[in-house]
Amino acid sequence: MANGFRSKFLRLCEHLQNPQHVAGFQRLCGVRGPVAEDGARALNNGACAHQGNGCPAGNHVGEPGLRGSTLKPLRRNSLTGETGQEFLVENKLLYYLFTFGTELGNELFYMTFFPFLIWNVDAYVSRRLIVVWVWVMYLGQCTKDVIRWSRPASPPVVKVEMFYNSEYSMPSTHAMSGTAIPFSLFLLTYGRWEYPLLLGLTVALSWCVLVCLSRIYMGMHSILDVIVGFVYSVLILLVFWPTLDPVDNFNRSYHYAPLLIVSLHVGLGVFSFTLDTWSTSRGDTAQILGTGAGMAVASHLNMRFGLLPDPPASALPLHLPPLSLALVGRCALRLGIGMLLLLATRALMKAITVPLACRLFRIPMGDVSKARQHMEVELPYRYVVYGTVGFGALFMVPLVLYLMGLM
Repeated sequence: MANGFRSKFLRLCEHLQNPQHVAGFQRLCGVRGPVAEDGARALNNGACAHQGNGCPAGNHVGEPGLRGSTLKPLRRNSLTGETGQEFLVENKLLYYLFTFGTELGNELFYMTFFPFLIWNVDAYVSRRLIVVWVWVMYLGQCTKDVIRWSRPASPPVVKVEMFYNSEYSMPSTHAMSGTAIPFSLFLLTYGRWEYPLLLGLTVALSWCVLVCLSRIYMGMHSILDVIVGFVYSVLILLVFWPTLDPVDNFNRSYHYAPLLIVSLHVGLGVFSFTLDTWSTSRGDTAQILGTGAGMAVASHLNMRFGLLPDPPASALPLHLPPLSLALVGRCALRLGIGMLLLLATRALMKAITVPLACRLFRIPMGDVSKARQHMEVELPYRYVVYGTVGFGALFMVPLVLYLMGLM
């Protein structure tokens, strides 16, 4: 009986891993690759060839079969130089919707969302949410490098996105963060902030579904990758959620917390970096750990200097202030000044750490992108740069805004 269940389970996993299902979902959403269903081959300029007879009816942009479709150019991974393929988008609404969904798991989103929460909403929620994000993303990235499953095959899958194509596939860390962040945000804010329960659940669920579906639409993950990413994230939350308050209190209150925090995050990074070949995974993991370490050290200093204090329990639940031009302008000013400071900090630290690491480890800097792929350069570069960015987001920027009278 056990063997029968095991074989059925393995067949189900194999079925969900089939790239044909990803390609089918893409076609359902209006994504067409360079090979049409009737065997026509799309050329680089968007024209078609079919056994040398020209373009078949209905397959050229603007013909009845693809009216209103858009030819997307070749995508290129800026880190690896890997080039994708041309593809046709027949449903622009879904294309932009799923592009937005996949951006909810990318660096640009994290660089704006977490600082916005810190500076304009609730530092208490932000600190805990970042701890959850570090846990989930670190375990997800490490699991990818242990399992080492490749991305869905192309063809039949169309690679709508190329940036993470060099990483392994199982589990989907986008699905993990797209599950952990919205539901943790809901759990941390409901009861602390006054808003309808149904609204919070709807936003969290919609966020999660959008991110998960976007990874299949982009051709980056199989259905199984996304399901496992969702379940894995839920399990991590169930196991680690009870430790969230003790971890946050330790980071803020324990005298030697900064030293232990930095040592732990560096140790976790060194322990996990055993890649057989280079991919963006190693740098992303170092970036996540560096950000987490910088934020944790910043929360310790905030406690010592009384910056961004938590409201007393008597003030809970917090109420959303009435929307006004003054409120919007103040939030926008904080975000604008803060982001300028963070971007300047990141650019400065990049300009310092990469050449310094190359000089220390005698790595030629002729091709900077190649030099950054060496572990001796990539690890200190990512740790220092994003550790400083995380520290700046939670301590330096709030301090500057406080001195400017904007906090």
